[in-house]
Amino acid sequence: MSDTKILLDENEIPTHWYNVIADMPNPPAAVLGPDGNPVTPDALTAIFPMSVVEQEVSTERWIPIPEKVREIYRLWRPSPLYRARRLEEALGTPAKIYYKNEGVSPAGSHKPNSAIAQAFYNKEAGINRLVTETGAGQWGSSLALAGQMFNMEVRIYMVKVSYDQKPFRRSMMQTWGAEVFPSPTDMTESGRKALATDPDNPGSLGIAISEAVEEAASRKDTNYALGSVLNHVILHQTVIGLEAKKQFEKAGDYPDMIFAPCGGGSNFAGVAFPFLADKAAGKDISLVAVEPASCPTLTRGHYAYDFGDSVGLTPLMKMYTLGHDFMPPGIHAGGLRYHGDNVLVSQLYDEGIIDAIAVPQLATFEAGVQFARTEGIIPAPESNHAIRACIDEALRCKESGEAKTLFFNLSGHGHFDMASYDKYFSGDLEDYEYPEAAIHEALDHLPKVR
Repeated sequence: MSDTKILLDENEIPTHWYNVIADMPNPPAAVLGPDGNPVTPDALTAIFPMSVVEQEVSTERWIPIPEKVREIYRLWRPSPLYRARRLEEALGTPAKIYYKNEGVSPAGSHKPNSAIAQAFYNKEAGINRLVTETGAGQWGSSLALAGQMFNMEVRIYMVKVSYDQKPFRRSMMQTWGAEVFPSPTDMTESGRKALATDPDNPGSLGIAISEAVEEAASRKDTNYALGSVLNHVILHQTVIGLEAKKQFEKAGDYPDMIFAPCGGGSNFAGVAFPFLADKAAGKDISLVAVEPASCPTLTRGHYAYDFGDSVGLTPLMKMYTLGHDFMPPGIHAGGLRYHGDNVLVSQLYDEGIIDAIAVPQLATFEAGVQFARTEGIIPAPESNHAIRACIDEALRCKESGEAKTLFFNLSGHGHFDMASYDKYFSGDLEDYEYPEAAIHEALDHLPKVR
């Protein structure tokens, strides 16, 4: 039984990104400054170019994709959509399973969709140096690639536990000319503070964001680029879902359920948000964000105003959060180890428009191995979360006899994550459920908003 591959040609790459704000039932909650008052767009220009800030606050449904960005997208886009017939057969399910392979990008994940765009807008604004953070390394690799495409310097603060776990991601960033440092470092006040509290601090995305934002704010020649969480990143990633909609039209099919990993939200939103307009128009479709049980932001977090970083350098955003000083365990899905979620994802979840589930680490690797042995692609640990949830739903269909159409985003390949698979095969990986007491302790430190 052969799989079905649904392709688009390069002329069918979307010409516009989709802005979900235009179709949300309620306006997004305001972003607040430390005084509790809404932040003006001008306040963000200290670390972002105005063109990106305008996208961050835009309410327009469609935002044009610059032709220079589309030209670089053509290196790997449109990405293929597959029907996973071999996996269906192995599961014995009546469900149809589709996946979109974002691992075909040069960096091996979906992250270049925004990295290329952000580098373009910064270069256009006269900025030649970017600084950022990265967890598992997909975002850092992508921004390093984008820096080369636009002849820009790039410095990356990589979460220390991932810096140690994923050395070849580091090598990838360095190959594309970026500087990479294990965060927390002694190069910033934020890093020194974290190390003073715990010299063996394994790092977190919140700390790495603090370091990157601090550096960007202190240098006029440098801007900050973020790989998830903010609205403009979500916007750029909608190229995934827009392509998928065209591909489903070609296949003569439509998904009943969509699954995607969710850390900061760009992966999930990128594939799901273009379908949300159909849901708003009455289409019966479930959009499911899948997160780790060890970092259960949506499923066990609190919907409140919080900082996007650990130190409190960012504005306050209303989101599902585990607390900005939440210290996640060193799980191998490093891209999902973040304390909060994008404000749009959070609001839509709070309003019951999207769904979320949390899955344990061992079960995700079990699903990833099953997928690799049927479909041939070794998935990234982050992608394994969506695969796990999709397989579970396909097995429920087997029990009930429902012939649903299921779709998940294969957000990246796992070629740089084989040490994690080694630990799975040797029995060294463990499940970790974050203690309720630790979550409550972190939530006790949420900023007080008037």
